[in-house]
Amino acid sequence: MKLGEFASVRAEQEYRAVYERGLAALPAPTGQRDIETSFGIARVYRFGSGPATPAVLLPGRAGTAVMWAPNLPAWSRRGPVYAIDLLGEPGRSVQTAPIRDGADQATWLTEVLDALGPEAVHLIGYSFGGWLAANYAARTGRRLASLTLIDPVRTFGEFPVPLLVRTTLALVPGLRRWGRPAFLRWIAGGAEVAPEDPVAAVIEAGMRTYRIGLPTPELLSDGQLRSIAIPVLALIAGKSVMHDAAKAGARARTLLPDARVEVWPQATHAIAGESAAAVNERVLAFLDEADGGRGTRP
Repeated sequence: MKLGEFASVRAEQEYRAVYERGLAALPAPTGQRDIETSFGIARVYRFGSGPATPAVLLPGRAGTAVMWAPNLPAWSRRGPVYAIDLLGEPGRSVQTAPIRDGADQATWLTEVLDALGPEAVHLIGYSFGGWLAANYAARTGRRLASLTLIDPVRTFGEFPVPLLVRTTLALVPGLRRWGRPAFLRWIAGGAEVAPEDPVAAVIEAGMRTYRIGLPTPELLSDGQLRSIAIPVLALIAGKSVMHDAAKAGARARTLLPDARVEVWPQATHAIAGESAAAVNERVLAFLDEADGGRGTRP
């Protein structure tokens, strides 16, 4: 299996410029670490401070820490937040060994959480990061105080055929320049993406310049979902193109032992950005609940 890598030195330089502009749109980090794992070096940014149980954020594909721009100001006021650039994807993390399956994904994330040090964390994942978070919780769950899944892929349902077709078109040479922007618009329910949007710019640049070195996420089994006994908040976009929202919500409610499953009818897969205020408030309320209602928010 190949490693994730940039298409060329020039492609990497182009991406770095876009990434740094995106990073500048975030609140100023209170810390930064490069953590060595069995599969590479993971870049982790820290935002906020205080005694609250830390939150750890896992972004969607090619999103990096930058994709949390609509959410970090609110969440970091509550307490410490760690945003990770995923191994095998564009960003500041560097993959050095093949990641073959879900077990490998859980291993490197375990090593990062162990290095960060808190005895308990709230794990928050979006899209592919949602699958990564659920996969970790099902395989080990060490250190987890709660799990928040924001329209996670291949966690509660399979990829629909139209998604597979459009993904293929977005990667075909000769069609990619047209296919990538069209793909991002489709995910967002047809909404035009502003060229100056730092999140969209980083995702587009990552898709254009980087060759992702990761296996397709494995659909979580019934047994894996039943094994996640910690509190779970699942926000499922009613207009998501990543799964059948109604079926995904029903499966989550049936199998997760301690879950608050919400299907937001008008939301697209871009839910965390398009509905940022509502998502921020819902996640903060859930974290307070998971912490026993100790009122950690200012």
